[in-house]
Amino acid sequence: MRERIAQSADTGLIHQIIIGVILLNAVVIGLETSETVMDAAGPWLIMADRIFLAIFVLEAGLKLYALRPRGYFSDGWNLFDFAIVVASLIPTTGQFATLARLARILRVLRLVSAFPELRLVIQTLVRSIPSMGHVVLLMSIVFYIYGVAGFYLFHDIDPTHWRDLGISLLTLFRIVTLEDWTDVMYASLAVKPWAWVYYVSFVVLGTFVVINLFIAVVLNNLDEAKAERLEALRQIPSPENVLAELEKTQESLARLQLQLSAMSEKMPDAGVLDSTPTDKTQS
Repeated sequence: MRERIAQSADTGLIHQIIIGVILLNAVVIGLETSETVMDAAGPWLIMADRIFLAIFVLEAGLKLYALRPRGYFSDGWNLFDFAIVVASLIPTTGQFATLARLARILRVLRLVSAFPELRLVIQTLVRSIPSMGHVVLLMSIVFYIYGVAGFYLFHDIDPTHWRDLGISLLTLFRIVTLEDWTDVMYASLAVKPWAWVYYVSFVVLGTFVVINLFIAVVLNNLDEAKAERLEALRQIPSPENVLAELEKTQESLARLQLQLSAMSEKMPDAGVLDSTPTDKTQS
């Protein structure tokens, strides 16, 4: 019974129902932002939200029963879902009303744990954080050098964007996002025609090199995560798993034998029919 519930909650009917409930809950939360909709169907939406919460609590209870607390809380994604459900239980009235509403929005994040592909993407991003440290360090050095250089080169002609080091770094961040960076460049070009060298070189380093390094790190970790996932699927099962599968097979065979015995008892003429051709052959 526990195994069936666990399998259904992971990939079966319960899993599909929860995905549908999460999507409906997201729609209800979006509708609650409209005053017109709340005036027309506010109580119904509140009732639907409580029903969704009850379903989430029931799902968590079923998983706890099927996997047992030790097995349930050993999975990080189960902890993630459980934390969201617990946060959703905060009363929506009083001093915690705003926090409760924000917690309800987090239910939409359960779609991440519901799909294995999204789990793989999140795991890849988490794995990429240590590797990104060196890329962030390199980008910080580039930003600092260009920020100080931009202050000394342009603060007298464009104090709006190069007034001090902090503003200079904000301007460089605007440039690296390619958001109207040409406006900043033309303001400097009006006084210093060679200023384009500074801006173009920073765009090349900051955007096309450093940003691509981030992408390369993420893709590399994504390939490693996929390889580990395939390796886990190819692993030789442990003796305990083999014995468990053998026990299940024996139980299935025993049930099949009982069914065959019951069928033979209900069909007493089957033995006579089977013996007739043999008797004719012997004669």
